[in-house]
Amino acid sequence: MSLNENLPRCPVETTLMLMGDKWKVLIVRDLLTGTKRFGELKKSLAGVSQKVLTQHLRAMEKNGLIYRKVYAVVPPKVEYSLTDVGQSLKHVHDAMLQWGEAYKSKRTDNYLSAS
Repeated sequence: MSLNENLPRCPVETTLMLMGDKWKVLIVRDLLTGTKRFGELKKSLAGVSQKVLTQHLRAMEKNGLIYRKVYAVVPPKVEYSLTDVGQSLKHVHDAMLQWGEAYKSKRTDNYLSAS
Protein backbone atom coordinates (compact mmCIF):
# COMPACT_ATOMS: atom_id res chain seq x y z
CA MET A 1 0.00 0.00 0.00
CA SER A 2 1.44 3.39 -1.01
CA LEU A 3 1.35 6.55 1.08
CA ASN A 4 -1.01 8.17 -1.45
CA GLU A 5 -3.68 5.53 -0.77
CA ASN A 6 -4.13 7.02 2.72
CA LEU A 7 -4.46 10.60 1.51
CA PRO A 8 -7.73 12.34 0.64
CA ARG A 9 -8.52 12.62 -3.07
CA CYS A 10 -8.84 16.40 -2.84
CA PRO A 11 -5.44 18.18 -2.77
CA VAL A 12 -6.85 21.00 -0.60
CA GLU A 13 -8.03 18.43 1.93
CA THR A 14 -4.58 16.81 1.88
CA THR A 15 -2.95 20.17 2.65
CA LEU A 16 -5.42 20.82 5.46
CA MET A 17 -4.83 17.34 6.85
CA LEU A 18 -1.09 18.00 7.02
CA MET A 19 -1.10 21.70 7.93
CA GLY A 20 -4.63 22.57 9.07
CA ASP A 21 -3.62 23.49 12.60
CA LYS A 22 -2.34 26.88 13.69
CA TRP A 23 0.60 25.37 15.59
CA LYS A 24 1.83 23.44 12.54
CA VAL A 25 1.68 26.55 10.38
CA LEU A 26 3.61 28.50 13.02
CA ILE A 27 6.19 25.71 13.38
CA VAL A 28 6.81 25.94 9.63
CA ARG A 29 7.06 29.74 9.94
CA ASP A 30 9.75 29.39 12.60
CA LEU A 31 11.68 26.66 10.78
CA LEU A 32 11.69 28.59 7.49
CA THR A 33 14.34 30.81 9.11
CA GLY A 34 16.53 27.82 10.00
CA THR A 35 17.10 24.96 12.41
CA LYS A 36 15.63 25.35 15.90
CA ARG A 37 15.83 23.48 19.18
CA PHE A 38 12.68 22.43 21.02
CA GLY A 39 13.03 25.21 23.61
CA GLU A 40 13.36 27.85 20.89
CA LEU A 41 10.17 26.65 19.23
CA LYS A 42 8.32 26.50 22.55
CA LYS A 43 9.39 30.05 23.42
CA SER A 44 8.38 31.38 19.99
CA LEU A 45 4.95 29.72 20.08
CA ALA A 46 3.38 31.54 23.02
CA GLY A 47 0.55 29.50 24.49
CA VAL A 48 1.47 26.06 23.14
CA SER A 49 1.91 23.33 25.73
CA GLN A 50 4.93 21.05 25.69
CA LYS A 51 2.63 18.07 25.02
CA VAL A 52 0.90 19.69 22.04
CA LEU A 53 4.19 20.90 20.54
CA THR A 54 5.69 17.42 20.91
CA GLN A 55 2.63 15.83 19.28
CA HIS A 56 2.76 18.22 16.32
CA LEU A 57 6.50 17.82 15.83
CA ARG A 58 6.14 14.03 15.84
CA ALA A 59 3.26 14.16 13.34
CA MET A 60 5.16 16.53 11.07
CA GLU A 61 8.24 14.30 11.21
CA LYS A 62 6.12 11.23 10.41
CA ASN A 63 4.62 13.08 7.41
CA GLY A 64 8.05 14.05 6.10
CA LEU A 65 7.73 17.79 6.71
CA ILE A 66 10.45 18.16 9.34
CA TYR A 67 13.68 16.42 10.22
CA ARG A 68 14.62 15.69 13.84
CA LYS A 69 18.31 15.38 14.67
CA VAL A 70 19.28 13.95 18.05
CA TYR A 71 22.77 14.54 19.41
CA ALA A 72 24.28 11.95 21.77
CA VAL A 73 25.15 14.41 24.54
CA VAL A 74 24.05 15.03 28.10
CA PRO A 75 21.77 16.85 28.51
CA PRO A 76 20.05 15.67 25.33
CA LYS A 77 20.15 18.03 22.38
CA VAL A 78 17.51 17.80 19.65
CA GLU A 79 17.22 20.08 16.63
CA TYR A 80 14.39 20.43 14.14
CA SER A 81 14.60 21.60 10.55
CA LEU A 82 12.39 21.49 7.48
CA THR A 83 12.86 18.75 4.93
CA ASP A 84 12.75 19.63 1.24
CA VAL A 85 9.02 18.86 1.35
CA GLY A 86 8.64 21.16 4.35
CA GLN A 87 10.62 23.89 2.58
CA SER A 88 8.18 23.64 -0.32
CA LEU A 89 5.52 25.09 2.04
CA LYS A 90 7.30 28.47 1.84
CA HIS A 91 5.05 29.68 -0.98
CA VAL A 92 1.97 28.69 1.05
CA HIS A 93 3.35 30.58 4.05
CA ASP A 94 4.18 33.62 1.90
CA ALA A 95 0.66 33.64 0.41
CA MET A 96 -0.84 33.52 3.92
CA LEU A 97 1.45 36.37 5.00
CA GLN A 98 0.43 38.55 2.06
CA TRP A 99 -3.25 37.80 2.51
CA GLY A 100 -3.06 38.54 6.25
CA GLU A 101 -1.30 41.86 5.65
CA ALA A 102 -3.92 42.89 3.06
CA TYR A 103 -6.76 41.88 5.38
CA LYS A 104 -5.31 43.81 8.31
CA SER A 105 -4.80 46.83 6.07
CA LYS A 106 -8.40 46.71 4.83
CA ARG A 107 -9.73 46.29 8.36
CA THR A 108 -7.70 49.29 9.50
CA ASP A 109 -8.77 51.35 6.48
CA ASN A 110 -12.45 50.40 6.96
CA TYR A 111 -12.27 51.20 10.66
CA LEU A 112 -10.73 54.60 10.02
CA SER A 113 -13.23 55.50 7.29
CA ALA A 114 -16.20 54.37 9.43
CA SER A 115 -15.16 56.66 12.33
